[in-house]
Amino acid sequence: MPEVIFAGPEGRLEGRYQKGKGDNPPVALILHPHPMFGGTMNNRATYELYQMFVRRGFSTMRFNFRGVGRSQGEYDQGQGELADAATALDYMQQLNPNAPFSWVAGFSFGSWIAMQLLMRRPEIVGFIAGSTPANLYDFSFLAPCPSSGVVIHAEHDKICMPEETRGMVERTRTQKGRKIEFEVVPGADHFFESHIEAFIKTAETYLDNRLAHDLPEGEYHGEK
Repeated sequence: MPEVIFAGPEGRLEGRYQKGKGDNPPVALILHPHPMFGGTMNNRATYELYQMFVRRGFSTMRFNFRGVGRSQGEYDQGQGELADAATALDYMQQLNPNAPFSWVAGFSFGSWIAMQLLMRRPEIVGFIAGSTPANLYDFSFLAPCPSSGVVIHAEHDKICMPEETRGMVERTRTQKGRKIEFEVVPGADHFFESHIEAFIKTAETYLDNRLAHDLPEGEYHGEK
């Protein structure tokens, strides 16, 4: 997983990037948990989501938001972090100018940023959100949500009870033909520390079903 340094809105940003398989692989961008509470691109769930997309042939990147690791700048309440994510997607698309589609995945704070990004970027056709803290952030901007995706929550999440995030998903309108699914991993805590395999299995099942059923034959040649 080669290290990359690219220009962000407030200075350089540090990431890890893996080129996908084939001539025109799709793109996946992975966003990490809250920078002020120890979140980095090396968070276990973020790393495992990254590997999941790499295994399926995507050109995949995870990166540190501003002020984290070797990324320059300071925490900016989400606005700057959204700008970082948009810049990271631009950078990936420069490396993959013929990518047929893009996905975004985020964990906790990163899932809030991911959903804001997909509202602005029509090339994002799917998303995976882990431990989305619907009690901490306003998700009313999903009006309506333009992409289908899955929200995966922990049964024993003490930061945000699953019922709160389920309610957010149920209230969210989607564009015609789009659907947001909600899954709960039994026994898990917010970071899925002892249930990471179950978290990734849930994400894999959703992603594989989407890739198998949503795409025209011959459009995607990734490997499982």
